[in-house]
Amino acid sequence: MDEVFRALADPSRRALLDALHDRGGQSLRELGEGLEMSRQAVAKHLGVLEDAGLVVTSWHGREKHHHLNAAPINDVADRWIRRYDRARAEALADLRTVLQDHEETEMSDDFVYVTYIRTTPEKLWQALTEPAFIARYFEGGGPQSDWRVGSKVLWSMQGEDHHDWDQHVLEADPPRRLSYSWHNYQPEMAEMFGWSDERLAELQQEKISKVTFDIEPAGTSVKLTVTHDDFAPDSEMRAGVAQGWPAILSNLKSYLETGEIAVTG
Repeated sequence: MDEVFRALADPSRRALLDALHDRGGQSLRELGEGLEMSRQAVAKHLGVLEDAGLVVTSWHGREKHHHLNAAPINDVADRWIRRYDRARAEALADLRTVLQDHEETEMSDDFVYVTYIRTTPEKLWQALTEPAFIARYFEGGGPQSDWRVGSKVLWSMQGEDHHDWDQHVLEADPPRRLSYSWHNYQPEMAEMFGWSDERLAELQQEKISKVTFDIEPAGTSVKLTVTHDDFAPDSEMRAGVAQGWPAILSNLKSYLETGEIAVTG
């Protein structure tokens, strides 16, 4: 946490985080051009942000892309905001955002989230794959499968029976890596979000994305990297998972470390 505060203390590093918040997945060159900073200065600041866990990277061919990782900031909030006060704090933040003159910004194709959990790789694998664990932190039910490559992944959104939405396990290497295809837009989602039949049909033409969980030992903790990618440009699904995964993963971390969930409702 000390590293997080030190990283945030510098205005140039905050500017880099703002740039990655506006558009994730930027290269070193793009960040330097957008902020009128030298490549050397950008590289130095990015190194500090990476050490603090505030920036994570992914490779696209020979190019290194940078992504804002909100997990450490979320951990800071969890330290001083009681879970009963979180909904009120989030509502005030949402209100402030609405009142500001906010312009739509381009999203990165990838959603990347990194968090460190005081647990073991085996326990985290159980939490990602066993229904009894998933039901504790994944509001609505979450995924269910035998987690063998090629097997179906069934899904429940609101605690109802699990649906077959044509999802499949792509990789399963316990306790290191799990990947599965995501679902397409469903009538249940159209009802939830108020989409017309025409809008639903339009959205269903998007390519199918996938989510991958990488588990690495990190001292007495485990580093969990969640990468949700293969989105269509300006994907509605990308916007949805960017809202959903942080709350789910915050609950997963809290449950494994304390036996309680952090975010409700």
